[in-house]
Amino acid sequence: MDARVRAPEFRARGWLNTGGKELKLADVRGKIVLLDFWTFCCINCLHVLDELRPLEEKYGDVLVVIGVHSPKFEHERDPEALAAAVERYGVHHPVLDDADMVMWQQYAAKAWPTLSVVDPEGYVVASMAGEGHAEGLIRLLDELIAVHEAKGTLHRGDGPYVPPAADKTVLRFPGKAIELPSGNLLVSDSARHSLVELGPDGETLIRRIGSGQRGRVDGPAGAASFSEPQGLCLVPDGRTVVVADTVNHLLRGLDLETGEVSTLAGTGLPWRSAQDDGVALSSPWDLAWFENKIIIAMAGIHQLWWFDPELGTLGVYAGTTVESLRDGPIPDVWMAQPSGLSAYGAKLWIADSETSALRWIENGELHTAVGQGLFDFGHVDGAAKQALLQHPLGVGALADGSVLVADTYNGAVRRFDPATDEVSTVDSGLAEPSDILVTRAGEVFVVESGAHRLVKLAPGAVRTVEGERHRTERPASPLAPGEVTLDIVFTPPPGQKLDTTFGPSTRLVVSASPPELLLEGEGTGTDLSRRLVLNPDVPKGVLQVVAQAATCDADVEHAACHLTRQDWGVPIVIDPAAPSRLPLILRGLDA
Repeated sequence: MDARVRAPEFRARGWLNTGGKELKLADVRGKIVLLDFWTFCCINCLHVLDELRPLEEKYGDVLVVIGVHSPKFEHERDPEALAAAVERYGVHHPVLDDADMVMWQQYAAKAWPTLSVVDPEGYVVASMAGEGHAEGLIRLLDELIAVHEAKGTLHRGDGPYVPPAADKTVLRFPGKAIELPSGNLLVSDSARHSLVELGPDGETLIRRIGSGQRGRVDGPAGAASFSEPQGLCLVPDGRTVVVADTVNHLLRGLDLETGEVSTLAGTGLPWRSAQDDGVALSSPWDLAWFENKIIIAMAGIHQLWWFDPELGTLGVYAGTTVESLRDGPIPDVWMAQPSGLSAYGAKLWIADSETSALRWIENGELHTAVGQGLFDFGHVDGAAKQALLQHPLGVGALADGSVLVADTYNGAVRRFDPATDEVSTVDSGLAEPSDILVTRAGEVFVVESGAHRLVKLAPGAVRTVEGERHRTERPASPLAPGEVTLDIVFTPPPGQKLDTTFGPSTRLVVSASPPELLLEGEGTGTDLSRRLVLNPDVPKGVLQVVAQAATCDADVEHAACHLTRQDWGVPIVIDPAAPSRLPLILRGLDA
């Protein structure tokens, strides 16, 4: 940035984790403030929460992290849902409820997540989009501490975070569930970082696997630890359960007889580039046995992977890492945060959460049953092409060929019938259902995550709901028709330089929805600036942009490598009077 910019004042519908206090910039003057613009549906935002935890611990007396929750989905505007998400994901800093996206606009955010750094004197000194900024932030924080300590403008001491009171329940935000050979049910107790075995009634506690503390320790049931586990899959030996240890980016194994937990796959670090294919995972969210292997819903990079538990090998099954909705032969398809899987016969059903879609793979091709794109959602029954879901996380195939969907942000269970191509509502009024379990006896359990329990789906009439259609309310960027320039702004973090060791250091992928919006400029290249031609006959749409930059430590003998990557879905509206340049900040620093 060429000039010092004063940080806009905090404006919020409300605050969480402050003991009821409404914070102002004056309350954090003298501290370094890191504003994390997030929304709780976004997997990249959840990655950033995990990246920030070590920084909050290391710099706790000088750094104040404030989560600015700027919602995408209608459900995320609900203050109770936000409060639940703050607990679910272990957010231990103040959270500003930016329900109307006022702060989002004042700080010129264009992507989830976006980070803005405010110095102790109240000036914005850095802005960056995406994840993977921890190393750069550490260098920046060290510089700011040195400068402002010397100036006398840095004030050390406790921050404004006030932890809420904890509730006691058997389960706390459970994620997924499976039936064991014994008839008992195994549930991922995500917010308590453990697994819980329940009786066939879904209520009686049999045992707990895991210490209950966030970690990645192997060993006996009482000592082992997980970090927000989700998906579970029983392998054919009937003794081993594979666990998607989501925040640890690992697959773990549970021996049902001994309770022993082991690590099966992953490095514990998230996938960063194609060089990590078959090695590092990225927020594995659900698992299913299909085609004689385990399929992994790799929510963090919008793909499905396969895992062979006998050989311990991994690979990409479907998806290119582009976040969008495109069908066709696998693997060259597009998905958006796949979060639920259920296999039955020759079909693998997928809850593709960010496109609010129900999809399936059969004979090597991906199809969409319900879903229209990244920004269309709602609660509408009827013909599948017109029906709408809202961020579904779970799916359960039934013996009659139909499929039930945990329509999470609608608080409903929906049913898609391929025979009639119709969508109906089976149950509603649920608190963020996250999974559907169909037992061998045909009973259906719903993991009602927001109510911290499993509930049995009562047989009854299927209802048609005349619901609402929604589109994301994110402000559109006006652009001129015809020739425009897309510029990705990237400045290497302090102490780093662009890394050309393995070829070009940058990569840019551009597409559009609808495709007719973009007359020229679609495709992949290595330049972070590109000429686009927008169709004047298409009044609005979404530019889908994926940018990445490889850097390494400068002037160091054994330099570490880093990758900064971000996906943008930028809503645009065509306006002849609008600018002909679209700048997106991958990383920007005060000069």
